[in-house]
Amino acid sequence: MLDSILDDRVDLFCQQPIDSTPTYWYAGYAHPSGELLKLPRTRAVEQIAQHLMAELTRDPCFNCEGKMYGVLLVKTDRDEYRFIKAFSGLLNGEAVVTGWVPPIPGRDRVAISEADTLADLARMKQELIELDRTSVRAEYGKLAAEFADKLERLSIEHRQRKEWRQQERIRCESTLTEPELIIAIDKLATQSRQDGRERRNLKQERDAVLQPLQEILDRNDERIRELKQQRKTRSRQLQAQMHDAYRLMNFLGTSSSLRSLMPAGMPTGTGDCCAPKLLHYAASQGLRPIAMAEFWWGDWETGGRGDGGTGGRGEEKIQREFYGACVDRCQPLMGFMLAGLCSQSNRLDLEIVYEDEYIIAIDKPAGLLSVPGRTIDLQDSVLTRLRNLHPKIYAVHRLDRDTSGLLLLTWDLETYRHLSRQFLDRSTHKVYEAILGGKIAPKCGSIELPLWGDPLDRPRQKVDFDLGKPSLTQFQVLAQIDDYARIEFTPVTGRTHQLRVHAADSRGLGVAILGDRLYGCQADVKRLHLHARSLSFIHPHTSVRVLLQTQCPF
Repeated sequence: MLDSILDDRVDLFCQQPIDSTPTYWYAGYAHPSGELLKLPRTRAVEQIAQHLMAELTRDPCFNCEGKMYGVLLVKTDRDEYRFIKAFSGLLNGEAVVTGWVPPIPGRDRVAISEADTLADLARMKQELIELDRTSVRAEYGKLAAEFADKLERLSIEHRQRKEWRQQERIRCESTLTEPELIIAIDKLATQSRQDGRERRNLKQERDAVLQPLQEILDRNDERIRELKQQRKTRSRQLQAQMHDAYRLMNFLGTSSSLRSLMPAGMPTGTGDCCAPKLLHYAASQGLRPIAMAEFWWGDWETGGRGDGGTGGRGEEKIQREFYGACVDRCQPLMGFMLAGLCSQSNRLDLEIVYEDEYIIAIDKPAGLLSVPGRTIDLQDSVLTRLRNLHPKIYAVHRLDRDTSGLLLLTWDLETYRHLSRQFLDRSTHKVYEAILGGKIAPKCGSIELPLWGDPLDRPRQKVDFDLGKPSLTQFQVLAQIDDYARIEFTPVTGRTHQLRVHAADSRGLGVAILGDRLYGCQADVKRLHLHARSLSFIHPHTSVRVLLQTQCPF
């Protein structure tokens, strides 16, 4: 069976050598060691997935329903690259499909119960459809609308007659004698009572017609509520049986039931997602995972919201888009399922400078984004990596992609807002260290040049005294060796590319930061020589000033 599932077309689907650039990380903490385990989604596995999408397009049986699909790039015991593929839940009602990873073991032990339950659920669903589409509901709606229209028209007539009676009463009071006035007023009152009776009669007619229909609908709605509750109960009972029966294996060779891994409870469909199916199969067959990717295929409307994979999180899925591990179903399993793979104790290749229950500060490496970009190739960032572990995390500020150094993030919105105000109020203190691509004359001073980002020349910033925002930088020369100057920058404001422009512009220091090709440095160096060395701020929860420092890497 393994040979029929292992696909050897990796060379056809991927560029050689295999592109291992990560675009996302599947990650989780191992228990009880607390080690961080991770598996990337890479460009290579995305290419394999895209070729699979092309195959799905050509086969009509994969276009009947929307669902998550997954691909796992693996190495065999012969060190050969292969890949395996999986779908979430059932495919056209089938759990086992030739060429695809089978469901996690345990489903067969509840197969009879599952078949009976699914048949009952289908019957209940059909009855719900019939109850909802009953002709009585349409007839009630039609008649109710007709009576509402009649009542509205009658109300208009009555308002008009009431206005006429009021005017007639005024005329009578001014023109008639007292005996004549009494008769006229009595006649007007009689007309008013007739209008009231006319309205009551129409309402009674409406109630006589609609009440029997309403009673039928009330009984239908009560039956609908009963059926929905029965469906929920039966579904939960089946899921409980499955979660007891399903056993996952990790790369240590350890197996465990779903219920023991998620004792607090789990959403419907847990265990049927692509990621656990792929990882379990690889572990049980002695395959070594290299990278994994999950994507949505098919119309969102034709797929169940409770579909496995990363479906079920509530947001609409887009065909061909890649998605990460779902928060409720897959993420809680990752720590166990990745056990046995290489651990990563430094949290997704990020050096932590400071951390408490509110704040985390990272020494961001050059070349890594602070936050993800808009396109799929710009998703790897400090924020993205940390969100793989902690979905709610906020970046208080940003560093340029090519700038290294201290980046501050928070675990909650309140702390984020407090620290953001400090950055806006300029009550934080930041120090950068840089190497310029040439010597400069002044030893220290200030640079005050307003900066503006031309929307037609992004991401470049330039000095503009008409459109630019005020920008102030203080600087001090630390050393000048050969043809280079080591500078300490203290930005008072925090504009985009502020230090880079203030260094390169002739009205500033007139020398670009070493490696800054965007602003004129032509030196053949591997990185931008700009590092956020120091950051201080008032801790929002202790009111104590925190000073964070890192070693300059150049």
